Amino acid sequence: MQNMTYKFTNNWFESAAKSVWDSLIPQVNPTRILEIGSYEGASTCYLIEKLAASKNIELHCIDTWEGGIENKKGGGAEVNMSDVENRFHQNTKIAIRKVENSVQLTIHKGMSDFELSSLLVEGKSEYFDFIYIDGSHQAPDVLSDAVLSFRLLKNNGVMAFDDYLWQEQLPYGTDPIRCPKIAIDAFTNIYCRKIRLISAPLYQLYIQKISD
Repeated sequence: MQNMTYKFTNNWFESAAKSVWDSLIPQVNPTRILEIGSYEGASTCYLIEKLAASKNIELHCIDTWEGGIENKKGGGAEVNMSDVENRFHQNTKIAIRKVENSVQLTIHKGMSDFELSSLLVEGKSEYFDFIYIDGSHQAPDVLSDAVLSFRLLKNNGVMAFDDYLWQEQLPYGTDPIRCPKIAIDAFTNIYCRKIRLISAPLYQLYIQKISD
């Protein structure tokens, strides 16, 4: 018998997102999904189980599996990212085995700005129904991810930002440029006429695209 038990080393997705996604995802009911920052695949597996139980889905995952500053020596807790990547592959294979419908999973291993630009070059402008941004926590990277992802999002599609209020604990205090919030606020302010905010607990922030 195949082992159908996921291997996750944390409950980040469970604690921050799942309660909101349980009601939001069925409403959005996405078929084409893009995820930036997949880590061990907790959110990926959730989407596969939730959506591919009733229909075929297409899911794109972007990650370097190199970790951010906070995962590297001198920047916080050290994490073996090779093990993290292996767990992602094992977990998503389990999720796909659990569902009856087809899951077209495409893994883009690389920097998000390059991979998002490549998707645009491939003609996937306004292609995705749901985009989840949970990659780098550095404000310039988050802003780049948001702007490029907006081009890839369909009208009426939904974009979710993880770690809206996350702050890195540094010896000298908080560095706003090493937090997502300033970038997410800049994006939502600049694009205010093209989006609407979806009410939800602010550990994550959700927007719906209403105009190109």
